[in-house]
Amino acid sequence: MFIVHAGLRIALGLLPVFSFLIALMLLDSFKLVRLRTVALVIVAGGLTAVASLFVNQFVAAVIGVGDVTLARYVAPLVEEFLKGTVIVALIARHRIAFLVDAAILGFSVGAGFAAVENLHYFVVLDDPNIALWIVRGFGTALMHGSVTAIMAIISKQLADTRDGFHMVLYLPGLALAVFLHSLFNHFFLAPTASTALLLVALPAFFVGVFHISERRTRDWLGTGFDTDAELLAVISSGGVSDSRIGVYLQDLRERFPPPTVVDMVCLLRLRLELSIRAKGILLARQSGFEVPADPDMEGRFDELRYLEDTIGRTGLLALSPLFHFSDRDLWQYHMIGRK
Repeated sequence: MFIVHAGLRIALGLLPVFSFLIALMLLDSFKLVRLRTVALVIVAGGLTAVASLFVNQFVAAVIGVGDVTLARYVAPLVEEFLKGTVIVALIARHRIAFLVDAAILGFSVGAGFAAVENLHYFVVLDDPNIALWIVRGFGTALMHGSVTAIMAIISKQLADTRDGFHMVLYLPGLALAVFLHSLFNHFFLAPTASTALLLVALPAFFVGVFHISERRTRDWLGTGFDTDAELLAVISSGGVSDSRIGVYLQDLRERFPPPTVVDMVCLLRLRLELSIRAKGILLARQSGFEVPADPDMEGRFDELRYLEDTIGRTGLLALSPLFHFSDRDLWQYHMIGRK
């Protein structure tokens, strides 16, 4: 009987947040985020929970605050800052392309954090009160996932608006996450009421975010696919000299050796082919089809790296007006298999 009761408490502490995460992944019609990435981010979130435990204890000892002040003001700042470092790393490495990615991966960080935190409290508290574990599972755990997802969504939105991510763009999302976390820990509402409010508000919020993200994804796919296809057709037809690309490349011929210019054209064509394939995979996924892996893809990436190394930093900088360097365009390479 004790084992069954303990198992029930663990299930209540863990299952709600991971069930919600699975629901978010199923809502994503484009299936943008890999399961492996989600698993790694969950682990990273768990590690931030371990780090938060020690940092909170250290800060409490240094500044001499009580448990209430620690829970309401110190812990929200420490925990959201540490969880936010995972979000910053994901955006900086171009692993988040759309708001839906931010929502799923942000919630994954919070889910990993909540899982480790609830397991810690299971050992430390050993409280048999089922109501406590219902609140921790459906309330506190979902709060951790949600506020980190909100932080990631805001940071990604600002990065898109400013055409690139800078650390200062992380601060508004962090501030809101800390505020919401602190507000939750003030218990202005009864724990059961806070939990019920989360269960009502969160699905509506995430459905809205997914709707906006999918609309933007379709717009990006439509314009990006057509543009890439037109440029590739111009290059393949041999009419590049009569296009704006040809005019620009003609200017480059005066500054770079002919072999380097040839490599530049090859690199441009290869990047366009990879971009078109990535967009094609997304369109297929939206229609319910899974595109099999291309056995030649690793060779294409080897060629891509070779051309980039051969052209050099100066040559790549000269080519930058012809390339797309937004998060979404660089993210495409990760999606189709680049490590």
